[in-house]
Amino acid sequence: MVQASDDASWMGRGWAFPPEFDVETRGAVMASGADDIQQSLLILLSTSPGERVMNPAYGCNLRAMVFENISEPNVTLIRDAIERAVLLFERRVLLNSVEVDTDEARDGVIWIRLDYTIRSTNSAGNLVYPFSIQDGTSGLGSVVPAS
Repeated sequence: MVQASDDASWMGRGWAFPPEFDVETRGAVMASGADDIQQSLLILLSTSPGERVMNPAYGCNLRAMVFENISEPNVTLIRDAIERAVLLFERRVLLNSVEVDTDEARDGVIWIRLDYTIRSTNSAGNLVYPFSIQDGTSGLGSVVPAS
């Protein structure tokens, strides 16, 4: 039987993203469990293959699509890139669906929604990722509670 502590350790614990430090403890702020998984997905979607020196295959090649026309074949390529990246690099989740909302594409923003299930707890989660050509410094994505 899996204990809660075993389950939490399997889901992981690591530095919160973006990295920050706690003044009182003088240590890095940590993320664990479902928060760690959501932050990991944000990092995965925001990393291009080749950016990680020790793991050059890691990432999702979304940046290659920034200036492409918004057409059904290109939306399919975006969806496929995300599905492959999550399948290869985020084994803690089962990706249920990837929806690409192109309603604001003329404004330079595509909203990508990932619906997933955390394998160890069988709990639902989702993530909304704003893929934008406007502002490279805006938030990496926003977490929306599962409905």
